[in-house]
Amino acid sequence: MFKDIPVDVGLVHAGERIRKTDMYVELGGPDIEEKFELVRVRALNQVTDGLINIIGPDISAMEAGNKYPLGILVEIAGKDLEEDIEGVIERRIHEYTNYIEGFMHLNQRYDIWTRVCKKAFNRRFTSLRFVGMVLERLLKSELPMIERIQITFYTDAEKISPVYIEARSAYEARDARARGLTDDDVDVFYGCALCQSFAPSHVCMITPQRYANCGAISWLDGRAAARIDPKGPIFAIEKGECLDTEKGEFAGINESAKKRSLGEVNRIYLYSAFAFPHTSCGCFEGIAFYIPEVDGFGIVMRGYSAITVNGLPFSAMADSTGGGRQVDGFHGISLEYMRSPKFMIADGGYSRVAWMPSDLKEQMKECIPVTLFDKIATELDVKTVSELRDFLMSGSHPVVERWETEEEESMSGEDKVRPAAVQVFAGGDFPITTGGFKIILKNARIYADRVIVQTIKPKDMRKGE
Repeated sequence: MFKDIPVDVGLVHAGERIRKTDMYVELGGPDIEEKFELVRVRALNQVTDGLINIIGPDISAMEAGNKYPLGILVEIAGKDLEEDIEGVIERRIHEYTNYIEGFMHLNQRYDIWTRVCKKAFNRRFTSLRFVGMVLERLLKSELPMIERIQITFYTDAEKISPVYIEARSAYEARDARARGLTDDDVDVFYGCALCQSFAPSHVCMITPQRYANCGAISWLDGRAAARIDPKGPIFAIEKGECLDTEKGEFAGINESAKKRSLGEVNRIYLYSAFAFPHTSCGCFEGIAFYIPEVDGFGIVMRGYSAITVNGLPFSAMADSTGGGRQVDGFHGISLEYMRSPKFMIADGGYSRVAWMPSDLKEQMKECIPVTLFDKIATELDVKTVSELRDFLMSGSHPVVERWETEEEESMSGEDKVRPAAVQVFAGGDFPITTGGFKIILKNARIYADRVIVQTIKPKDMRKGE
């Protein structure tokens, strides 16, 4: 199928990462404002089957080491195709392009990030036309209801703008169709295993009120995908018994997670970032991160390049959030989940959110309760956790009441058990070496009321102190 493509194409290459030192060119990514991938269903007479257009410089004309915009418009036609399938096929772009040796594709929608490695370029992988050929053949092979397909790549900064606007509009219209349904209205949820090549123990659980972490697959999209490709990576999950209404724990979700993760993940809370939070791969749109100093959450999206209030950039926290692990206080989320009434409802929802970037706060204005909007800090208000604490106190943010409650409990006597100690560690394998033995704590969560760090000086060690 791919003898006319100069590099290998196959599942074995899924999950390949191309580091900056190995990169020939980068298309899209965090430094490029306008990038997208969009699928549109058209009438048969509007699509020229097999046509691949490149508007702007092709790879061969790009300067090594540089970064370029990228738009991917896939137009499909077929008598059995419906608009509900558009978002599903967009996620297949991520899957299928990662089959290409020496080509990396990350994220989705308006966050796409791709790279071509030097080795692939030297082997004459010098055109985006090869990417189009792979997409065309695999999409037609996997989804025979696609009768015609044409693909356009945009790499010209001026030409991409009007199509980028169309793409953003299409995403919003698609998301709006999925709003209104609740998790109580349906008996079936959906799972998406598209990203297991990156995170083997991760499966996105998709419900009407909890979008896929990537922001690209709604419950309606999941239903459409499972209907047209029952054996594909998006599948139905019987909801089963609701084990915890507040936290969003369902028997069907737990059973599916255990099976699909080969026993690594046994329980999932859909509406909480603690204890058994939903796992993440690496394509999440944003991170809700716990700030223990204020007992609240910060939220940061992928496009935010500055340092957050806890002193870490998005990239650093992404390492703690992804990989299919369940890590207390690091929660991969989508923008659409932030619009849901179930958004971290078990943890307090927006009444627990203490910080977010100013542009995100404005974007979510309609979803944030009016009484809370001015009480949530941004990078324009504070730079450090200490400043954040002062800001929350001056604005009487609801988390302040939590501090007062905990302080009262700590003063009420040593014999009383405190309900919420500060988390000092949560993670996967945590090694401890002592007495000649190595102890490994699997998926450890360690809590403490107080942590004391002391330096042992050499002279103290000689005295045996």
